[in-house]
Amino acid sequence: MSDLPVVPDPDALAVAGVARLGHRTKDLTSRLVPGDVAVIDHEDIDRVAAEALVERQPAAVLNAAASTSGRYPNAGPRILVEAGIPLVDRLGPELFATLREGDEIIVQDGIVHRGAGTVLHGTAQDAGTVASDLAAAREGLSEQLELFARNTMEYMLREKDLLLDGIGAPEVRTALRGRPVLIVVRGYHYKEDLVTLRPFLRENRPVVIGVDGGADAVLEAGVRPDLIIGDMDSVSDLALRSGAELVVHAYRDGRAPGLERLQKLGLGEKAIVFPASGTSEDIAMLLADEKGASVIVAVGTHGTLEEFLDKGRAGMSSTFLTRLRIGSKLVDAKGVSRLYRQRISTLQLVLLALAGLVALGVALWSTDGGQALFQIIGARLDAALSAFTHLFEPRPSGS
Repeated sequence: MSDLPVVPDPDALAVAGVARLGHRTKDLTSRLVPGDVAVIDHEDIDRVAAEALVERQPAAVLNAAASTSGRYPNAGPRILVEAGIPLVDRLGPELFATLREGDEIIVQDGIVHRGAGTVLHGTAQDAGTVASDLAAAREGLSEQLELFARNTMEYMLREKDLLLDGIGAPEVRTALRGRPVLIVVRGYHYKEDLVTLRPFLRENRPVVIGVDGGADAVLEAGVRPDLIIGDMDSVSDLALRSGAELVVHAYRDGRAPGLERLQKLGLGEKAIVFPASGTSEDIAMLLADEKGASVIVAVGTHGTLEEFLDKGRAGMSSTFLTRLRIGSKLVDAKGVSRLYRQRISTLQLVLLALAGLVALGVALWSTDGGQALFQIIGARLDAALSAFTHLFEPRPSGS
């Protein structure tokens, strides 16, 4: 909180709304409704978090941390600003110490007002400041690449048995051998990818694995997941109770905080624990590969260097190595949507049926019996039409 005099720009747009607080952006977005003010503590807002916020249409986003720290050029702030959502960051720890859930607040020109006496100062981001921050952040890319390489080597040494031989992958009840597998992560463009994959789902009936919140994405698309894999922190109770087999991602030492939640829901007895470092999407891919999946189609996962760095986590190096381990068996959903086409579309079937009827009609007309049939059908239709029009003819009035 600051004791400096408040001199807001009179031309700056002021927005008001109810404060919704969440240190973890992905947990907060499930509680936001349009018009709320999202209060977060998210350094280097990534693309997935920004897109989730934009989807909820908040009145503004207040960030206790720096939305772009300068470590690498993250995409989140640009997405928020381009969507027209006011973004104020670098508000400091006072943001969560001062505001409470449900507070009515006003945001104007980087200044947050609550009631008569509470004022917090931050940095209002716009297209110009975001572009400047990204340009400065690009200078730090070489350092991030070196860190990424070190993390990759450390993970490879730590998980060499799992990566090379599949040792440590648990036994699951769901049969995967020889079947296509669809792995859904609530990540980059997952909704669009699921829409384009509907013909693939319908015709191939793959095993569907939801990674944490990806299980809810699958349900929203009208498909029931066969397995749910993750630390169980961002998946809904509805998805957990959908009947899918549950695999809890645990720490390497065996600790599994997600198992406690399942036990409270009465689902812990049949849950399987998978201790491994790396991300939950990694172990989903490794499990599918180890259990003999014929092909693995990935939705919403990380596939490019920009996406690995945009996530900003040391564990992303494991995803890089996992993709190398699986090799050609792994196909990105975008590639499937471009290469895969439904064998016969509905329009093609209709056109084929019409062409068949026309051909049949021509064949019948070329024969004496066919011409006689058409004459009979024409006479019947003419009689039916005459009877129908007779119903609407005026009747003579009675004397």
